[in-house]
Amino acid sequence: MWLVRPAQPGDLKAILALAEGIGPRLSSTLPRKDEALAAKIEQSVRAFQNAGGTTGPDETLRFLFVLENTDTGDVRGVAGIDSSAGHGQPFYNYRKDALIHASHELGVSNRVDVLYPSHALTGHTLLCAFTIDPELKGSEAFELLSRARLMFIASHRPLFSDHTVVEIQGVQTENGEVPFWDSLGRHFFNMDFETADQHSGALSKTFIAELMPPNPIYVTLLTPEAQAALGQAHEKTRATYELLQREGFQAGAYLDIFDAGPVLEARTDSLKTIVSSLSGKLHGSPTDDGERCLISGGIQAQFRCTVTSMQEALTGDIKVPVKAWHCLGLDAGDSVRVSPC
Repeated sequence: MWLVRPAQPGDLKAILALAEGIGPRLSSTLPRKDEALAAKIEQSVRAFQNAGGTTGPDETLRFLFVLENTDTGDVRGVAGIDSSAGHGQPFYNYRKDALIHASHELGVSNRVDVLYPSHALTGHTLLCAFTIDPELKGSEAFELLSRARLMFIASHRPLFSDHTVVEIQGVQTENGEVPFWDSLGRHFFNMDFETADQHSGALSKTFIAELMPPNPIYVTLLTPEAQAALGQAHEKTRATYELLQREGFQAGAYLDIFDAGPVLEARTDSLKTIVSSLSGKLHGSPTDDGERCLISGGIQAQFRCTVTSMQEALTGDIKVPVKAWHCLGLDAGDSVRVSPC
């Protein structure tokens, strides 16, 4: 069975292999060095330990989950949640807007698209670090890994904000060129896109404020390739993008500050998995009959989520095959949460 659970220090090598295996054309907020990744896992372990309370306005809990094949013990995916984007510092994006340049004397009026540096999304809950074995894209395990995070949010709702955002990687060519970065960012950072992206995932975000131009950017001054890339998703993120859209996320006015990929936004309490999830008491079923659903149980570091068949009794009991509740590490009568697949 497939199981999503909190990442542990023993998962370091498997997560590192996933981060290194995504290839140069896909970025990730996962560090690709042992020491930095180990620190991120330890940070997640502490977050799960501290998830029993509520966070202050400047506090961030950074959770990291892994997708495990329980039959083999192999870790085949990883995904994260930051309870508060920016983790105490500004969370930078560009906001796309427009200006009207007009001359009454000439009778000319032009609408000009402009990118404004913004950190208005700071403090929103952020889904991040989604990385999975390419063989599993579009599978039940793929959906489980993404949606399990929302099951965790539903079970620990006070820890998270009323709005949730996701950054989707932007356009990159077969040659590894990033049109938006090449047209704008590289002139100010003096580094390639991959290096800047890794700094963004591993370091303080203050370097963005220090190096990026603070003034609005007129879109017409960018190269045609960069203009065409605004708000467009990388072709290899299409499955992820579509899954998030089905959840209720929509692209708004905000773009990733490095590659101009779309930033998806949603009201947390309107997300499909959260809205459709129900709580009940766990009981065993003698058969595998019933509807396929996500089922999660346990709080904080004991959180587990898997996919199984389910029968719901009128009393609110959740009946699933015994192997499913063994996978969750629960007993009959324990509280669980389910959401239809």
